[in-house]
Amino acid sequence: MQGDSLILMRGVMEMTQPFLKIKDLQVQIEDKQILKGLNLEMKEGEIHVIMGPNGAGKSTLANVLMGHPKYQVIAGDIEFRGTDITTLKPHERAQLGLFLSFQYPQEIAGITLENFLRSAKGAVDQKQMKVLEFHKLLKAKMELLEMKPEYAERYLNHGFSGGEKKKSEILQMLILDPKLAIMDETDSGLDVDAVRVVAKGVTEYHHGENSMLIITHHRSLLEYIEPDFVHFLVDGRIVESGGSELVEHVEQAGFAAYKA
Repeated sequence: MQGDSLILMRGVMEMTQPFLKIKDLQVQIEDKQILKGLNLEMKEGEIHVIMGPNGAGKSTLANVLMGHPKYQVIAGDIEFRGTDITTLKPHERAQLGLFLSFQYPQEIAGITLENFLRSAKGAVDQKQMKVLEFHKLLKAKMELLEMKPEYAERYLNHGFSGGEKKKSEILQMLILDPKLAIMDETDSGLDVDAVRVVAKGVTEYHHGENSMLIITHHRSLLEYIEPDFVHFLVDGRIVESGGSELVEHVEQAGFAAYKA
């Protein structure tokens, strides 16, 4: 009976604690402070959008969440699903369920897209899928993203167009199936058709047991995705939060009113 009570209490605690909690986060790079006391909480299943002017700290936040060693956390902490991840290495965060879609995906010659994704999934899941099983999964996700099968045999992002690189990032997200997907300007530079395909992949990925943090300058992706919260990040802090109506507001008025 006592064991049942402990299990129930643990379940209640997991339901009430934030999925992601960022408290008073202060970050610097090369002696320049970028984040200046950022606070943010997310619940499981939510989609949050962060918008802000250039240089506000949006990409810094994305990189810090994934543990990029170039960025130094000088104060504050980050909790993910009840675990303090502030000092964890990137691969440890990935194994806990974090994923970052890069603003500028890198080209890597010598390793095919399929081999890279199979290795990455094995590293994150800490078990290797059988080759045929993985190939079937990869084929299904590539079809969803309207990617030609031969791309699986090309070197990772090598010679890919901007839109193809962004699709490759979404493909990685679908294959790895993280608990929290952080999308850093994934929709930038995409034409209407590419944005539609990326949005299709995001919709395929998102469900009630994972969350998304979308960093963007534009409303193009948000034409297809309804966020739960929109946050304005200005000069290293979140200065306003609300619903999707804030997107309309910032497109009309900009961020001038929030700058010092």
